[in-house]
Amino acid sequence: MVKLTAELIQISPQFINCVRDRQLDLRGYKIAVIENLGATMDQFECIDFSDNDIRKLDGFPQLKRMKTIIINNNRICRIGENLEVSLPNLESLILTNNHIQELGDLDPLSTLKNLRTLSLLKNPVASKKHYRLYVIHKLPGLKLLDFRKIRMKEKEEAAKLFKGKKGKKFEKEIVKRSKTFIPGGNIPNTSNVAKASGPSAAEVAAIRDAIKNATTLAEVERLKQILKSGQVPKKDGAPVEDEGDEMEVDGPMNGD
Repeated sequence: MVKLTAELIQISPQFINCVRDRQLDLRGYKIAVIENLGATMDQFECIDFSDNDIRKLDGFPQLKRMKTIIINNNRICRIGENLEVSLPNLESLILTNNHIQELGDLDPLSTLKNLRTLSLLKNPVASKKHYRLYVIHKLPGLKLLDFRKIRMKEKEEAAKLFKGKKGKKFEKEIVKRSKTFIPGGNIPNTSNVAKASGPSAAEVAAIRDAIKNATTLAEVERLKQILKSGQVPKKDGAPVEDEGDEMEVDGPMNGD
């Protein structure tokens, strides 16, 4: 594994991305811990940590300019507290293909008041019952979840589900299921498992839905940049289209 040092940050690719944000590329180094980002001098709006071995989303200094963090294909099972202090203006967080297990593990994200886009595709938590409604309830400012636009009907359903004493009791029960973090524990060993070469049919459908419902050119371009960084295959410069019917991205509404 590689230590994330000031020297590594300095030699890593830095560029202006398609939405005119300054981006730092830290992909594929097998970094285990987020650290030493003070060396960036808060000069970036976007950092790509994809294809590393990071287990916990924390370790950030105060980065007021940071708007997008892409951290696909890691081993994250825990989200640190007080991220709003270090990342007060974070708008997009892409956590596709990690190891977040329980709905309660997502609660630290509720303090990120500017968060508008969140992807938890290919995390165990995405298959939990009431997953989508719980996230909508905890992050009321969110606009895109798993690259699907959040509808008013979903907001109403979430408000109803967690309303009153019964709803608060239900929410507490969900939080209790959140696993206690043990360094090095509760994480599947994926060292000998090949990473997926492309998106699933559900992801393709989600991409199509997100692009279709984008309301501004800037939103479309930002989404395309995120998808590109997430190693979504392209065809003639556009997201790959699925020949079949569109599919829902929500996990199955089964019991835990």
